[in-house]
Amino acid sequence: MIAHVVLFRPKQSLSADDRRALMDALAHALANIPLIKRADIGRRKTLGRQYDAINSIQFPYAAILEFESEADLRAYLDHPAHQRLGEQFYLTSEVALAFDFELLGPERARELLA
Repeated sequence: MIAHVVLFRPKQSLSADDRRALMDALAHALANIPLIKRADIGRRKTLGRQYDAINSIQFPYAAILEFESEADLRAYLDHPAHQRLGEQFYLTSEVALAFDFELLGPERARELLA
């Protein structure tokens, strides 16, 4: 399994129309790209722990998408619906990070540092 993890902070100056365009592009991509096995979008929750305070950059939102394979992730990234989402995302984000992770599951966790 491959996870595409995006942390982001929208521009504070976004209009309601800009926010709607971003959400419409996201909904369109999620509904029209069948290679996505799972998608979770959420707002950051702080728990008052040390790691909450030491983060040098704050990201109030995350999107985590899972794919069966690297090939599926690459096809998603090249899909026209993702291209539209990417355009809106970069127009509306103040700051963002994106990472891709190979997920092994708990039974294979020992392999990570082997």
